Amino acid sequence: MQLESMYQEIILDHYKNPHGRGLRDPFEAEVHHVNPTCGDEVTLRLHLEGETIADVSYEGMGCSISQASISAMYDLVLGKSVHEALAAGEDFVTLMQAKGDLTVAEKLEDTLEDAVAFAGVSKYPARIKCALMSWMALKDASARALSTQSTPALSATHPTAPTGGTA
Repeated sequence: MQLESMYQEIILDHYKNPHGRGLRDPFEAEVHHVNPTCGDEVTLRLHLEGETIADVSYEGMGCSISQASISAMYDLVLGKSVHEALAAGEDFVTLMQAKGDLTVAEKLEDTLEDAVAFAGVSKYPARIKCALMSWMALKDASARALSTQSTPALSATHPTAPTGGTA
């Protein structure tokens, strides 16, 4: 059970010392996700340079699991391509479906880095949504950011800027 204790320490460290917290400019997409079962929330901004994640910034509130998951995700995806980040997200979903099976965590340890610490969360179905919220927000923001890049007329203006009519 020493491994579980270490995982708990990693989660608490990310909760108490969040990495990447604070909304920053520039960004191509901003999303707001809420876990209605417990009230956890995150507003996440994604900034891309080409298809590389140049920044993920966020503000959130909620339990230690939801907030630590965002911090661990930030460390894992920053500087990676959107494809690599989404693949890591799929690995995290696999971890959340493992029902606490530490052999799954061992297989994903190199890919997920600190995020593997959430392996124990998968034993508690009510907490899985807390851990997954930030990953779902990243997936949503990635799709939005990539869609603005592929539409030149839309990417000429900021995606959240008010549009004005012509007189």
